Amino acid sequence: MDAGPFTSSNKTQSRNPLQEQNLQRRNSRENLDRFIPNRSAMDFDFAHYMLTEGRVEKENQATISPSKEAYRKQLAETLNLNRTRILAFKNKPPASVEANFPESAISVHQAKPTKPRRHIPQSSEKTLDAPELVDDYYLNLLDWGSSNVLAIALGNTVYLWDASDGSTSELVTIDDEDGPVTSVSWAPDGRHIAVGLNNSEVQLWDSLANRQLRTLRGGHRSRVGSLDWNNHILTTGGMDGLIINNDVRVRSHIVETYRGHHQEVCGLKWSASGQQLASGGNDNLLHIWDRSMASSNSATQWLHRLEEHTSAV
Repeated sequence: MDAGPFTSSNKTQSRNPLQEQNLQRRNSRENLDRFIPNRSAMDFDFAHYMLTEGRVEKENQATISPSKEAYRKQLAETLNLNRTRILAFKNKPPASVEANFPESAISVHQAKPTKPRRHIPQSSEKTLDAPELVDDYYLNLLDWGSSNVLAIALGNTVYLWDASDGSTSELVTIDDEDGPVTSVSWAPDGRHIAVGLNNSEVQLWDSLANRQLRTLRGGHRSRVGSLDWNNHILTTGGMDGLIINNDVRVRSHIVETYRGHHQEVCGLKWSASGQQLASGGNDNLLHIWDRSMASSNSATQWLHRLEEHTSAV
């Protein structure tokens, strides 16, 4: 049986399809001419707008207000109406790959993790009874030490509450003629505590041994309502307006004196560097003191004085 005709018919039908596509592309390019517009690449709606309403808008630009003109330009940029060419002589470029992947899908991988919402409790974690707490906001009757123990002065007694186990203990009860307690402040070690009294004295206590170490006298003439530590220096502020640096290591403990307040010193705070001290008073003043300028022989001059407050600081 002769297989010649069967073989030749297969060759006719099995022409290479890639060659046919290349031939069609070449023919399509040959059909384009740089002087003949390509209708498939033209935007006839835009061309009609430019030939009719676009000309009218240009003629009326002189009478348009600046705000409307700015709005028109913004609208033209958004809608891509700033084109000036109507005829097209080339096919439109192929769509970009990003068009197949919307930005929302790409941004999922680039989005930053959401910040966890902060939980704000609606009730206190712990409530402590505080009978005989002196109702005087010029005093500093609470202090939380570095050993996680809260000291609180109630009348003539100082109590210690250990936050780690919830236990409560009594540190000291002052005599009626010396009290009440007007301020408390933990030393940086979390073991020693200073207790300011209404009789102008300051007591130093060892909280672990539960014993008094010494009493600082002779500095103030009235109650000591504010305290703050700077290593071994205990700074005290009194109702007499004086601020005194006390070196608790030596017998003559008064080393520097600051004078600038005319009424009671309500708050004291040393900077983290230990070089500057902030003091607030009932005279509506806030002072910044520099320890490098302090002197043991004369009163130290303040570095900054802020007078903008209208009540006690």
